[in-house]
Amino acid sequence: MNYWLLKTEPDEYSLDDLRSEPSGQARWDGIRNYQARNLLRDAVQQGDQVLIYHSQCRPVGVAGTAEVVRAGYPDPAQFDPQSHYFDARASQEAPRWYCIDIRFVSAFPHTVTLADIKSEPALEDMVLRRQGRLSVQPVSPQEWRHVHAMAGGGK
Repeated sequence: MNYWLLKTEPDEYSLDDLRSEPSGQARWDGIRNYQARNLLRDAVQQGDQVLIYHSQCRPVGVAGTAEVVRAGYPDPAQFDPQSHYFDARASQEAPRWYCIDIRFVSAFPHTVTLADIKSEPALEDMVLRRQGRLSVQPVSPQEWRHVHAMAGGGK
């Protein structure tokens, strides 16, 4: 099992939105960064655990967790001309973009803020601190446990 951090803008889609889904799960799509795409396509697997990170809000930080319920597959939005994520260069034979399905697991009692993460020496090697803009990031098992401890667990 691997651990990941997925970034989202909560005014577009939040951890609470995921929790509110009738099945508690949703497609994590719309990723249009090649490095993140490669991780979704090649590395993220069913059963992997995810930190959900809210960006472009106050406070920015980790709000809770999810689990991958379907590994990477071609993002259907790239083929839909009506979608904001349509890509005319993509085809069924040669998809350009990938997505995953995740399900809600827990909401943290409080957000573990970016400032908290940056001030924590045990998290100095976290990808979030070195490459903050990447929407899909690996997280080490130690980082996963440390972020959970900082949040006071999940519910």
